[in-house]
Amino acid sequence: MRFRTMTSPHVLGATSVGLVMRRVLYAMVPGITALVWFFGWGVLVNLVLATAVALLAEAALLAARGKPLAPHLNDYSAVVTAWLLAVALPPLAPWWMTVIGVLSAIVVAKHLYGGLGYNPFNPAMIGYVVLLVSFPREMSAWLIPHGLDRPHAMTLLETLRAIFAGGLPERFAPDGLTGATPLDVLRTKLGLGLGVTEIRNSPVFGMVAGSGWEWAASGFLAGGLWLVYTRTAAWQIPAGMLGSLAVISTIFYGIDPQRYAPPWFHLWSGAAIFGAFFIATDPVTASTTPRGRLIYGAGIGLLVYLIRSFGGYPDGVAFAVLLMNIAAPTIDLYTQPRVFGARRG
Repeated sequence: MRFRTMTSPHVLGATSVGLVMRRVLYAMVPGITALVWFFGWGVLVNLVLATAVALLAEAALLAARGKPLAPHLNDYSAVVTAWLLAVALPPLAPWWMTVIGVLSAIVVAKHLYGGLGYNPFNPAMIGYVVLLVSFPREMSAWLIPHGLDRPHAMTLLETLRAIFAGGLPERFAPDGLTGATPLDVLRTKLGLGLGVTEIRNSPVFGMVAGSGWEWAASGFLAGGLWLVYTRTAAWQIPAGMLGSLAVISTIFYGIDPQRYAPPWFHLWSGAAIFGAFFIATDPVTASTTPRGRLIYGAGIGLLVYLIRSFGGYPDGVAFAVLLMNIAAPTIDLYTQPRVFGARRG
């Protein structure tokens, strides 16, 4: 019997860089919506400003390198980098900080290494770390989130004045408008000898983690699961990262629940969920083999917990991702799948 044989290429569907990047942007919308509701217009202002600067920098570098503009600008990679950085910035971050962060990401971390596909480090995290190390005070000045009953009290015009002119409205006292993040509060008060139960009675904490923050994390979780469902993102990396973070935090929580926060707090705090689905899964800088992705993700989760609990920064997702970016090529080298038909040994 003769069977019909189709010739190559055996392609099941059309996939492009632009399609993947657009899906990432779509998946970020639920989390961004929650951030805007709880933290105000500054989130949207950061997004618009970062996107504009990223596209201008991308176009300028492409022109300087003699590359065509349209194909590279239409792949949305610069927009994704801008959005990943923008949502990590405080809502009232001065405009010049956003510009410095985006230029560090697009110019230094991306194009100086050869452009998309050649960068060894996640560009958005390079931009974020540059800002965090250079301007720690400004990067810690997050707005105090409001409850579900109303959005942030600052109007769009007041927000624009605060970002571009550097002044807060007279009706707001600085201490009543900005404050430390839940991870900052936990870290500071643990250093003062207070227990986790006592610390979590503070109004900055919600049902699971930080008030407002836990809803944004849930929004990013929904978007991230959609990315996995559509196979835009590999499931192994978020599973490895969140799984290792849950395991290590459960161990320490079992040892001393008054000294170490519970695992659900770590999972829904800071950039854990956002980082697991949107940052660590970057196809250029992450591990690419199936086993390697699990190891890569698990390494990030472990480093996040160590930095949060024993390091000098309250969150640590950006540093953990960059450290594992360095290890990704070695992980891939030693986790290559066996060639079909090849003998073991």
